[in-house]
Amino acid sequence: MIWTVELASYLDDAPWPATREELIDYAERIGAPYEVVENLIELEESDEPYETIEDIWPDYPSDEDFFYNEDDY
Repeated sequence: MIWTVELASYLDDAPWPATREELIDYAERIGAPYEVVENLIELEESDEPYETIEDIWPDYPSDEDFFYNEDDY
């Protein structure tokens, strides 16, 4: 399972919290690349829903990682 920022960005507007099956359905409905669906299929099956993309990809960069301060501009 390989995640990139570009692939993970397809899940930004996903209906969180969501189960693995709901995320797969969402990715297919929005026309996300096959790699996104493939990565979601590789997730462990669980009764617990995923709360955010960070539950799926812990290294997902947050806004703080880009060191951009909107107040400066």
